[in-house]
Amino acid sequence: MELGFLGGGGFALQGRRNIGLKKEKWLGKRRTVAMMAYDHLKVEPKWQKVWDEQETFRTPDVPKAGKELEERKKFYALDMFPYPSGTGLHVGHPEGYTATDILSRYKRHQGFNVLHPMGWDAFGLPAEQYAVQTGTHPRETTKKNVDRFRSQLKRLGMSYDWNRELSTTDERYYKWTQWIFLKLFERGLAYQAEVPVNWCPELGTVLANEEVINGKSERGGFPVERRPMRQWMLRITEYAERLLEDLDTLDWPESLKTMQREWIGRSEGTEMSFDVKSHSDRSISVYTTRPETICGVSYVCLAPEYENIMELVAEGQRESVEQYIQEAIMKSDRDRTGEGATKKTGVWTGSMVINPVNGEEVPLWVADYVLGGYGTGAVMAVPAHDQRDFEFATEFDLPIMEVVTGGDISKSAYDGPGKIVNWNNALSLDLDGMDAAEAKMKLKENFAETGLGRWTVKYKLRDWLFSRQRYWGEPFPIVFVDGEPRALHDSELPLVLPDVDTYQPSGTGESPLSTIDSWVQVKDKETGKDAVRETNTMPQWAGSCWYYLRYIDPENDDVLVDRDLEKYWMPVDLYVGGVEHAVLHLLYARFWHKVLYDCGVVSTKEPFQRLVNQGIILGNVEYTGFKDASGDYVSTKLINEVDETIKRTGERVFGEQMDAKDLLKKGDSFFLKSNPEVRVQARSHKMSKSRGNVVNPDDVIQEHGADALRCYLMFMGPLEQVKPWTTTGVQGLSRFFQKVWRIFTEEDEDGNAPLNPMISENANPSKEQLAALHGTIKTVTQLTEEMKFNTALASMMEYINTAMKWEGPIDRCLLEPFVVLLSPYAPHLTEELWEKLGHSGSVSKVPWPKHNEEHLAVDEVQYSLLINGKQKLRLSTAVGLDKDAAEAFARSALKIHGDEVNGKPIKKVVFVPNKLVNFVA
Repeated sequence: MELGFLGGGGFALQGRRNIGLKKEKWLGKRRTVAMMAYDHLKVEPKWQKVWDEQETFRTPDVPKAGKELEERKKFYALDMFPYPSGTGLHVGHPEGYTATDILSRYKRHQGFNVLHPMGWDAFGLPAEQYAVQTGTHPRETTKKNVDRFRSQLKRLGMSYDWNRELSTTDERYYKWTQWIFLKLFERGLAYQAEVPVNWCPELGTVLANEEVINGKSERGGFPVERRPMRQWMLRITEYAERLLEDLDTLDWPESLKTMQREWIGRSEGTEMSFDVKSHSDRSISVYTTRPETICGVSYVCLAPEYENIMELVAEGQRESVEQYIQEAIMKSDRDRTGEGATKKTGVWTGSMVINPVNGEEVPLWVADYVLGGYGTGAVMAVPAHDQRDFEFATEFDLPIMEVVTGGDISKSAYDGPGKIVNWNNALSLDLDGMDAAEAKMKLKENFAETGLGRWTVKYKLRDWLFSRQRYWGEPFPIVFVDGEPRALHDSELPLVLPDVDTYQPSGTGESPLSTIDSWVQVKDKETGKDAVRETNTMPQWAGSCWYYLRYIDPENDDVLVDRDLEKYWMPVDLYVGGVEHAVLHLLYARFWHKVLYDCGVVSTKEPFQRLVNQGIILGNVEYTGFKDASGDYVSTKLINEVDETIKRTGERVFGEQMDAKDLLKKGDSFFLKSNPEVRVQARSHKMSKSRGNVVNPDDVIQEHGADALRCYLMFMGPLEQVKPWTTTGVQGLSRFFQKVWRIFTEEDEDGNAPLNPMISENANPSKEQLAALHGTIKTVTQLTEEMKFNTALASMMEYINTAMKWEGPIDRCLLEPFVVLLSPYAPHLTEELWEKLGHSGSVSKVPWPKHNEEHLAVDEVQYSLLINGKQKLRLSTAVGLDKDAAEAFARSALKIHGDEVNGKPIKKVVFVPNKLVNFVA
């Protein structure tokens, strides 16, 4: 075998992986150590195979009833299961999965029964679109994608119980999705209604508001139009108050709970009527949370969808109102009220309405910023104290009257507290000068006595549109007999998707299922009459609303979930996923769970007790330098980065990609090495194929190993933060594992890496060594429990750095607990080390080490002695010195006498107990 030089003075044996010689002082004496690099490509597949064959992470069977069931500790860790796309995972996906895996492994070490499952949210539009384009059955596409995802997750060392794997597309699974729908139907919570929907002709389906961006479909960017269609709806509004109240019982991020509260949008206010002047028998009912501002109403505004709206329009305005309504109803709710609604639009109906409080006549308008689904579909507009009304009034030159003092209404509305003005004794009440909050209560009492208004509670939450005009989804277990919907019997479930010849949209607004006469036309089993199946399918949300329950009892064909098992495992102890699901998925799942609670299927009111949102992993930092028209670099300090113009001159600038090696970092900014006055833009973007910044985990695993990837994803920073990816960071974790490997192993004559002979059974560890170990155990335990994985890893790195400085043989008792501490984070490496330490069985089954406080009590600590912030000495001294004693110790060691240091007067002495003394001169 040929010898070649290693950088660093050793030799490499060509043909073997990273083998070399290194001189180092470690474990007693300066010696030449034969090093064999940790080979993740050999170790990781070995243990993945063992885990698979031995079903190492299979969820323990638990008794189905009795005291024993109640006494056994459990931990249910759940990932938001993925949609298995054809592109596979990128490095951002496993971040949350790794977090739950670490907690699951940690809890197993602590003796918990752990349920840690994985499955696939596999119905939905992408697979159907692929089927339309290629003719491939979505079932085949889904299976291929699932196989890829599964292999990637196994390669990452995730400790899932693969015996519980499920897919929403499995007939045995969606049988129970259909069963839950029937429960909703039986309880009057599923009904049909004709509603305006977002119809995408190109995709041939209805889209949720969240799937429409600026009038186009989120997937594909196809035009979307609004049209009325008969749809299945779920009455989630019936549960609005419970969904709101029970948020207080959950250990969720407060920001996420706030998002749900705002989405539910509970408010208390008054409903009252404005009579239409030209129609003595017609009135407009409005809802307001601020009845005390009613004397500031300058117009009333209707939603374009307002029922029988044209009956209220004056003859001369009919044409313009009809045209406006047609344009408005084509827009999505987001475009009408969200960021896309940059300018208020509307049209006067030609009619006037009468203010019920002061009798004044105000115009009746139609405007698309008012939504038909919220409140009464009509608003009393008070421009001085509502910003949307202010913008509309400004656009159409309508009156703006102050009725609550406290703000400047010349440029924007004021919606804060204040005193009532311009009430003018309306309703024979003297409210002028009264605090607005007090005036509201006064009016509440008055309205209750006079019947002029009705105090009520409203919610922004709308019923859930539950139909999709697709093939690849759960069929509704409904047939229509004489035009009326009838539920299938439980014995008829599952209603299985039929095979189709084409996946193309029907062209009629119905799903591709409508083209299969043999499936659509059936006989009703109950009456024997001709019946027609529902041809819409359920949305992708359906299967993800309850999957956490099926993991508990996945093979049960008799009931959705065994009651005793459900009672044992629920609620989910830890749920981890992206913040993009903060509202819809989590709200829908909570709704279904509450319905199942009411049905007696589940024992808890809420499904997910603790929830954590992992942050987004951004792509590598991209550096952009800017040049002006003459080709000279321009510092980003002078650039408005939004429109890439130089603020000073308005001259156009042009960006070009820069290489990190040509840049100099100062603080948090980057500058040209060739001209340190020029700052460049350094920015990370969300990973996407279009930017070309997606990092494939398979590539990272191949080069650095799954353990390095897992630990780097945790080491990048707190789990909840947004973090940029850097390849050098993975390399740092890989080097850490090489250090660990070198402590535990030493190459033998055959090129193997047996246990290092300097590891001893009876090396009599020193007090300092035991303090380091038990301090690490205490720290890692606490930080792992708190999911502060980055600092837990830092603590283990510090321990290894300390251990490499120890002299003499090292006792096994100092290393074996460390292997267990590292095991949840780097499972492959630690399994290999545990085997080399002579143990049989998986390290994942070993009890978690406990620290001993007696070993943490130290007599001495290391003090840093500094002058002007620069360390001059580091010496040991007694623990617990007060400031005077520590200063005296420092003066003696640094030979400082009097009030000067090097001829300069001492301004102050900084003292940090048990850490440092700093003389500032």
